Amino acid sequence: MTFYTCITILTELIMLAMMIHVCTHSAFTKSQKKWFLLTFAAVMCCAAAEYAVHCGFYDPKYAIPLTVITVLQFSTSPLLGIFFSEALGRNRNRNAAVVIFYCINLLAECVAAPFGWIFSFGAEGYTRGPLFLIYEAFYFVSLLYLLISMVHVGRNFRHRDQGTIVMILIILVAGIVPMTLFKIQITYLAIAISAGLSYIYYNDLIQQDIQTKLISDQETISQMQERIISGLANLIENRDLETGEHVTRTSEFVRMLSEFARADGVYPERLNDHAISLIYRAAPLHDVGKIVVSDDILKKPGRLTEEEFGQMKRHAAEGGRIVREVLGSVADSDYLSIAEEIASCHHERWDGKGYPAGLAGEEVPLSARIMAIADVFDALVSERCYKKAMPAEKAFEIIREEAGTHFDPLLVRVFLDHSAAFISSGTAKEDLTPPVP
Repeated sequence: MTFYTCITILTELIMLAMMIHVCTHSAFTKSQKKWFLLTFAAVMCCAAAEYAVHCGFYDPKYAIPLTVITVLQFSTSPLLGIFFSEALGRNRNRNAAVVIFYCINLLAECVAAPFGWIFSFGAEGYTRGPLFLIYEAFYFVSLLYLLISMVHVGRNFRHRDQGTIVMILIILVAGIVPMTLFKIQITYLAIAISAGLSYIYYNDLIQQDIQTKLISDQETISQMQERIISGLANLIENRDLETGEHVTRTSEFVRMLSEFARADGVYPERLNDHAISLIYRAAPLHDVGKIVVSDDILKKPGRLTEEEFGQMKRHAAEGGRIVREVLGSVADSDYLSIAEEIASCHHERWDGKGYPAGLAGEEVPLSARIMAIADVFDALVSERCYKKAMPAEKAFEIIREEAGTHFDPLLVRVFLDHSAAFISSGTAKEDLTPPVP
């Protein structure tokens, strides 16, 4: 009897732990939580009722209350699988059906109890009746329904583990067979363990699907972010039709220069795959601040006056502000930081004579230093409303001359060392020989 007492206590503790978890940590709906709590509470009550009947302290004067307890237990036990199926979301709004099924079980037990067909209490206590198999049949059908429900519910999830369902079935059989053949009362412990595993299994399905959905949502947000970036870049480019594919070309130059720099051992610790991807994706926003510049200045065919150039220079600082305001709520912090650096600092110079902040040397963000070379090179070799396209050879020479003044000298060296790759990328239309580094 000590063994049976320990088994019952263990069963109660397992179900209590599950009930606490349902109330505090699960991600289920209010309705599902109700059914889970009902399932675990029913297991606790049935286990306690069976212990009261089989605890070994039977007294004939307690035959009636023990009969009542057993009737309630035998009426409730076949419902455990149904309760759990409801918790798993197998059926919806079946409260009335569950109540009716319970009432049918209760009525059958009440009718059978006076005749001892299913169970009875005699001088030696509890004994099974000749029709006890009826109770077992209902019980097995309920558990089979639960297993079918678990398989059915699992199909609705991206992640499922049929092995877990098999193990639950094995545990149930391991608990029920000893009760049926040897009258060893460990059934409710097996049910408690199975219920706990089923709950954990289903909760894990929910959590994995939530994680998958979050990843999917993140991908959707990233796509939306890309569309916003593309839209902003195209909005600026469409205001100055002569710039053509400037955004596309400079983005490709930025990617190439970043990868060549890493390969050549220039800033390798800072130009990892993630950083290069961020710089490449943020590059289209480098001129987004030009939205504040008037068409008269932006499309002026001649040289800008000092006042007009002052207005043009506003686009750098305004670009950083626009990036923060437009992307602040949809972009991750790493991307937002790089995009803001590129938009606001790509006109800063290595010698500190750039704008808008007059940053110098390493003060200029690496992403902006890379963008500066790509932007200037494409501007030199492209035709604009105010100039003809420059031969690539001459453009390379200008960038070489401005190493250490306008541009980061290390990046210029990388750029010139791989000049052939930039020409073959399709930007330079003329058939020119790359300069000697």
